Amino acid sequence: MLETYRNLTTIGYSWEDHNIEEHFQSSRQHKRHEKPQNRLKPYECNECGKAFAHRGALKRHKRTHTGEKPFKCNQCGKAFAVHTSLQVHVRRTHTGEKPYECNQCGKAFAGRPHLHSHERIHTGEKPFECNQCGKAFAQQSTLKMHMKTHNGEKPYDCNQCGKAFAYPSFLKYHKRTHTGEKPFECNQCGKAFARHSTLQKHKRTHTGEKPYDNNQCGKAFADRSNLKMHERTHIVEKPY
Repeated sequence: MLETYRNLTTIGYSWEDHNIEEHFQSSRQHKRHEKPQNRLKPYECNECGKAFAHRGALKRHKRTHTGEKPFKCNQCGKAFAVHTSLQVHVRRTHTGEKPYECNQCGKAFAGRPHLHSHERIHTGEKPFECNQCGKAFAQQSTLKMHMKTHNGEKPYDCNQCGKAFAYPSFLKYHKRTHTGEKPFECNQCGKAFARHSTLQKHKRTHTGEKPYDNNQCGKAFADRSNLKMHERTHIVEKPY
């Protein structure tokens, strides 16, 4: 194409763009820069455009669009989109195996991602930031729940009292206020709870575990809310 422009110029054509050659050289350089990026992630999703380095990663990603869950638990029948999720499920629900241990407090987990999420309790890291208000969170799932506060979406209604919720899990917890169901029982004292998180907090009364550390004075707490209240004692009011 550049040669054609040159030939036309020799027979008297005048072009407004006197930098045609420079334009084509720049275009070639741009393409050269683009190619390595495409080679790094050559597998692109034809639905959302997201690119991946490996065909297997693209295949796993596509299940987020199709809803396919090919990995089924042979004990309870629950299905998963990713094999590692099935492995974590088997450990948490059926075998009780927890091979991933926190090197600060010794707490163990069935899956590595759960350990990483837990470690942020100690480090204070909050990598997931809301792009609307700037608030940051330690877990992506918590950010997703927070985003509902901005759009006000609450599609899950209680069929007994009409109260609406942003997530089906919230509705599930709420329904227990009507039924009185408490499926989470402490294996040490037999006390039962409506939520698994409440059981976990209760268990610390037996173990003495205090995973929430204050990064200013080092004092530790069993419950995050107690840590938050304590942190206020470090805030010094500025005189006007």
